[in-house]
Amino acid sequence: MIHALTTYEFLQNAFLSGLIIGIIAPLLGLFIVVRRLALIADALSHVALAGIAGSLYLSQQFLFLAALNPVYLGIVSAVGGSLLIERLRGAYRHYEELAIPIILSTGIGLGAIFISLSKGFGSDLIGYLFGSVSAVSKQDLFIVVVIALVVILYIYFFSKELFAISFDQEYAKVAGVNSKYIQIGFMVITALVIGASMRIVGILLVSSLMTIPVAAAIQIAKSFKGAMIYSIIFGESAVVIGLIAAYYMDIAPGGTIVITSIMMLMFVLGWKRLQQKPRKLLSKEGVL
Repeated sequence: MIHALTTYEFLQNAFLSGLIIGIIAPLLGLFIVVRRLALIADALSHVALAGIAGSLYLSQQFLFLAALNPVYLGIVSAVGGSLLIERLRGAYRHYEELAIPIILSTGIGLGAIFISLSKGFGSDLIGYLFGSVSAVSKQDLFIVVVIALVVILYIYFFSKELFAISFDQEYAKVAGVNSKYIQIGFMVITALVIGASMRIVGILLVSSLMTIPVAAAIQIAKSFKGAMIYSIIFGESAVVIGLIAAYYMDIAPGGTIVITSIMMLMFVLGWKRLQQKPRKLLSKEGVL
């Protein structure tokens, strides 16, 4: 594997992209989970699917668009979907959760239309749906690096505001936090992370990398900072193990990354349960 990694450029692109995504996806996912917005990642990933399918269809119809990277339209679609979700949440103030299934359904509908209109881009689309090690180009790596910088800078400069909004929106308002623009920025970078991750993890599975490592982290972390660190550790581990498994088994990396994340979560849950058993026995005997 090490020899192949030093020999083949596509493997280098895939691993570098994966290592970066393994940081930014769980990092942003922690804020998503804390705010109980986990389904937003699913909604935006389906909107990105519509953009990818639309780009592939347009490249068939217009030759001058054949060289356009479908990731670009996928990212634009996801960003547009994130802004529409915010607009709909404002329109349904007492039923904000309705915005998510509306946008998710729109993405699925448009994606199905473009796929049915196409004349066979099945193999290309499969790579976007479930990820592909061999399909990651230098251009894709460049997109990932740029998006990672945007995400890290956003969280660095607005971490206090995001923390306040995530745990107590009323307090954030009293403290003078402009929650509207912070929220819009948060939705946009969520869309960008989904766009960056689709080549490695796949559109249909990217939300898993944003939430499952976080689910494992919050089981053992004792603070928000601890949860952030554990989330990144679990995310990076899942990506590295998943990519290695996908290379040797010659399968889509998205599935191996997600299943690795699930196995880590199961291990953490089992380990925590084993820790709790002695305490329960001691409490029954009156020791605790």
